[in-house]
Amino acid sequence: MVRVRFAPSPTGQLHVGALRTALFNWLFARHNRGSLVLRIEDTDVSRSSEEMTESILEALQWVGLDWDEGPIYQSQRFDIYRQAARQLVSLGQAYYCFCTPEEIEKRRLETISSGQHWKYDRHCLHLSDQEKNERLEKGLPAAIRFLMPGGVTEFDDLIHGHIAVENKNLEDFVLLRSDGFPTYHLSVVVDDIDAGITHVIRGDDHISNTPKQILLYRAFQKEIPQFAHLPLILGPDRKKLSKRHGHTAVLSFRDQGYLPLAFFNFVAQLSWSPGKEERIYRREEMIEAFSLEHISKGSPIFDLNKLQWLNSRLINEMPVPELIRELRPWLEKKGLWSEMFLAEKKDWLERLVALVRPRSRTLVELVDMLAPFISDQVDYDPEAVRKHLLDPCLEELLAKLKADFEQLETFTAPGLEQVLRARAEKEGIKAAVFIHALRVLLLGRAVGPGIFEVLEMMGKEKTLARLNNLAEARKMIQRTGEVRNG
Repeated sequence: MVRVRFAPSPTGQLHVGALRTALFNWLFARHNRGSLVLRIEDTDVSRSSEEMTESILEALQWVGLDWDEGPIYQSQRFDIYRQAARQLVSLGQAYYCFCTPEEIEKRRLETISSGQHWKYDRHCLHLSDQEKNERLEKGLPAAIRFLMPGGVTEFDDLIHGHIAVENKNLEDFVLLRSDGFPTYHLSVVVDDIDAGITHVIRGDDHISNTPKQILLYRAFQKEIPQFAHLPLILGPDRKKLSKRHGHTAVLSFRDQGYLPLAFFNFVAQLSWSPGKEERIYRREEMIEAFSLEHISKGSPIFDLNKLQWLNSRLINEMPVPELIRELRPWLEKKGLWSEMFLAEKKDWLERLVALVRPRSRTLVELVDMLAPFISDQVDYDPEAVRKHLLDPCLEELLAKLKADFEQLETFTAPGLEQVLRARAEKEGIKAAVFIHALRVLLLGRAVGPGIFEVLEMMGKEKTLARLNNLAEARKMIQRTGEVRNG
């Protein structure tokens, strides 16, 4: 049975690259009806934190990833790693190293100054048993190093193909530090052996680690898993994705108003595609289609525009009631939610969301579009006010239009359009003068849905009240310095 693992380090937030690794492991496990093991690699106790662990779990759950076993914490397995390292010493596959960092650095500099390539010189390998035992009995700090064999280490990567490394180019790497803490190579191999991992799917920055780990499997006389190394994600400048490219932490995208399924689609399509169509795929569709063989070897580009497109598409494709469920926490956070949206105003909210969502790329933008309809307050865009509300004739024109609206018994889009255009014709002005002014007064901005649908959804009472806000809107831009003398 297929068994894979995802093993983040809780030294920071879960970022996009790590999420893609988790996602591909999850898809592979689900496609093959296997198991996904979650392991927390917290051996770096000084930098790891429970807070970061919880954040990682929260990010995985937000995207919709679950796991079958774990979390398994490496910090609870130190005795197991130490025992494994000593086992390799007893098998002649590793040895104690008493060299201090200062001694190693001195010999390294001497080697480099003589024009030679440095790797650990096996100084302690040649100590006699008596010398080793005496030092151990004295309690001298001792690391344990792997004894690198000769020959070539080869493996067939499921993405990159055949890879071969000459062992002579690898040094006797440390398995257990002199402070008793395991290194990455030891802990990851021991954990993968104990968990029965069959496939290791991770970023291709780990390719150089793989020969060392294969040799450890052989030293323990255990079956070697298959390896698949994912190409690194690049920023728009074609350099490795990092903080300089903006937000890369998964939860930051949640906080920006992206939907979990849209983000899932976006990350999944970094190096792989579930189909030829440009659309939102359900998780079940991606599970069915997933294959390591179809992952591209080339590095994908992190394109925020594509994420925004996918999110906007999902916002507009979701059933409105489902979208409202996603919106509710955001509306509550802004103080815009009402229990009436579950009862007498349910239909109104659904029609309103359907009206404004085409212009929204994120839930944040959608909430901003909804706010003027729900709240009694309007946040005016100074530039919109300056462009559309400063005409000296506007006060008189709006007063006449308001009087026309007051006479309407039914406040519906067709009737409102008829009245507005009739008033514009009577005043000898373009209807656009009214339309632009109304949009800014009602919504606080120069763009939005069709003005007559806006008027209908805003309702008669709130519309008439907003028509009284002209002076307030003008004062606001005066306060912000948008109106300048001369």
